[in-house]
Amino acid sequence: MAARSWSELSTTQRRAVTALGVAEVALAVTAWVDLARRPARAVAGGKTRWAGVIAISWVGPILYFTRGRLPRT
Repeated sequence: MAARSWSELSTTQRRAVTALGVAEVALAVTAWVDLARRPARAVAGGKTRWAGVIAISWVGPILYFTRGRLPRT
């Protein structure tokens, strides 16, 4: 399957790509804000490490929310 340029996409496809991009950025920003506000003792592994992991596409923020946060004490 050959890659298609933006101009070759239909309006519906462009909207879907845009919506997915916005959702991905929103998820990452939400994770970074949570990480910044959360005390270091409530983060499994270290804040610097998780800041980098969050930058990895969809996977990073999901990993942070499922494995990086410890319960607040």
